[in-house]
This record gives sequence, C-alpha cells and structure tokens, in this order.
Amino acid sequence: MGYATREEAGRRLARSAGHLRDADPVVLALPRGGIPVARELAAALDAPLDVLVVRKLGVPWHPELAMGAIAEGPGPGTAGESTTQDAVFRVLNDDVIRRGRIAPESVAAVERRELAELARRADCLRAGRTRVPLEGRTAIVVDDGIATGATAAVACLAARASGATRVVLAVPVASPDALRRAGRTADEVICPWTPVDTDSVGAAYDDFHQLGDDEAILLLRNTGTSGTGKSDETIR
Repeated sequence: MGYATREEAGRRLARSAGHLRDADPVVLALPRGGIPVARELAAALDAPLDVLVVRKLGVPWHPELAMGAIAEGPGPGTAGESTTQDAVFRVLNDDVIRRGRIAPESVAAVERRELAELARRADCLRAGRTRVPLEGRTAIVVDDGIATGATAAVACLAARASGATRVVLAVPVASPDALRRAGRTADEVICPWTPVDTDSVGAAYDDFHQLGDDEAILLLRNTGTSGTGKSDETIR
C-alpha cells in the first residue's frame, strides 16, 4: 500500500471516516507529524482542527524507543481547568522499563525534560489561540502512524478527560500490536493499513521528512480552527 506524503495519507484516511461527519467532531493532531494528516481529515469532515501536544518518554540510551508518554492536561470547558504545565496524563510502558532495568529516577528525569518541551511546543504551535473545547463532542485523535502506541494512548486519555463524549483514534498506518495497545483507550479505531512487517512509521511513506515548528505553525495558521475548509477529495 504505502503513501507518497502525509497529505495523501490524510485524504485516504478521510475515506474511512465519513461516518463521523455528523458526530460533532473535533480533529486533534499530534504534533508535529500528525498535523498534515489531520489537516486533510478536518477539511474533509468540515471539522475544527486543533493540536493535542504529547511527548514521548524515550529510553535514556535509546530515545527513539518509548518507555511512556505524557500529554497536556484538560482543556477549556472542563472542571478544574489545567494549564499546559499541569500535563497530568502519563502512560508508561512497563515492559520496556522492566526489560531495560530503567530506574525510577531516570524515568523522572526524562519526564521533567519532556514536560518543559511539551509546554514550549504547545505555546509555540498555538501562538495565542485558545484550545477548541471538547466537552460533549467527538474527539478524533490523529497521528501519521503508530509505532508503540504510547503517545496515541495518552492522547486519547487526555481527550476524554477534557470532556469528549466519544474518542476516535485515526491513523493511516500501524502494526496490529501497536494499534491494539493504543486502541484500548479509544471508543473506535480507524486505520486503513496494518502491515505486520513494518519496521517503522516512516517506512510507510515516500516523503517522511521531519516537520519543523515553522512548517507546523504555517499549516495550522492556513487552516485555522473554524472547520470551514473543504477537502478537494470527496469522502466515499
């Protein structure tokens, strides 16, 4: 199967999500790679687009391997409204921590560092815009793919705690195991492609360049969060 770009992946993902158009959805992109995918999906569903900032907790000597993840705390419209720094949502991969014999103080040190980056990135990407309220709505959590499932899982928990009555996880590609782990925190999972032999999310794309803050901000600025954009491709 495979995708040329994240934008193409988003348009193809939208074909499987047409039934959510009337579910009062808010599309939540996991920065930064999930933004181009989510942007296409939000346009196709005529839904508001926002970001939900998550950070992987990488193993100290192997940062690409997730031993867990953290996410922003509840957004506006929820009881006990939190700031970014509250980032109370945390998922740990106990198997990775146990096999790697990672000490609690090492986990705590990584988490402190990632909390600071989470706050910086949330402020940078929103550029003063308020978060889209989720209370009583369907939250569609979108990334460009799932490797371990940790970041997607914590994002779904955060969306639900922010008041969403239904949480949908939508990604273009994931291994069956990773999708199963992440899907435990969602009410519905949409994933058009679940290859068993994929080595990484990037292997599913011809163009999988790393998005910088400037590119991510530009995409969000051109889209806005009003949900008034229309996709060039009809949902089928």
